[in-house]
Amino acid sequence: MANEETPVFQIQRVYLKDISLEQPNSPGILLEAEQPSVDIQLGVEANPVADGIYEVAVTATVQTKIKDKTVFLVEAKQAGIFEIRNVPQDQMGPIMGIACPQIVYPYLRGNVADVINRAGFPAVHLAEINFQAMYEQQQAQTAGTGDTATLPQ
Repeated sequence: MANEETPVFQIQRVYLKDISLEQPNSPGILLEAEQPSVDIQLGVEANPVADGIYEVAVTATVQTKIKDKTVFLVEAKQAGIFEIRNVPQDQMGPIMGIACPQIVYPYLRGNVADVINRAGFPAVHLAEINFQAMYEQQQAQTAGTGDTATLPQ
């Protein structure tokens, strides 16, 4: 029999929660010879779903522009449902802010590259992310401002 105090960390499901693509200036912008600038924003959020069950989502916004005109804008949210039980409270933040996003992020990268490619553009491959550094930076900012963090502490 399993001990009631044995830590549990299991992936229940990884899924694409939301994705959108906009090409507001097509087809005219597609005739431009200039290389577009690319802006990529990432975020992580974690929310309890039920007792011991959490949803962790990684979001990406990829916007390319030529001068002040958008070539394309992709917004995507990849999420995972995780069962996390019997873990010390001080470890919950790092699990949901580092371990879970590391599992979900490769799916997000693939989906973003695929939708951009299907839109007729060369795929934009999101860089590998150091979620530990991202989490630590977020915790430092939260400690400095006194705001409550999106992720559990």
